[in-house]
Amino acid sequence: MSDGATVEFIDAETLKTWMASGDAVLVDVREPHEYQMARIEGSTLIPLSAFDPSAVPDHDGKKLVIHCASGVRCGMASQQLVESGYTGQIHRLHGGIEAWYHSGGPIQQG
Repeated sequence: MSDGATVEFIDAETLKTWMASGDAVLVDVREPHEYQMARIEGSTLIPLSAFDPSAVPDHDGKKLVIHCASGVRCGMASQQLVESGYTGQIHRLHGGIEAWYHSGGPIQQG
């Protein structure tokens, strides 16, 4: 059936391509202190500890990407999104911001 949500992993290179073309909406589910230390430009912070699926930004026509530090918390957030009734595709950044950083992806601080 195609009426439910699907969740798949993407790598940092795929996210770079999507971000460069403006084709992704990125949600960071780490905690605020982690977000302040380092974040992917353009990401929206919705901490897992207070995750509210209704707070996910509108991403009509764009790919929804959820990430955390290493990939665990984004799985929990994805599950909450599915359980809330979300029916689109969810992309999880494999390896999280760590993989993004090690692939040479730009990081914002402060």
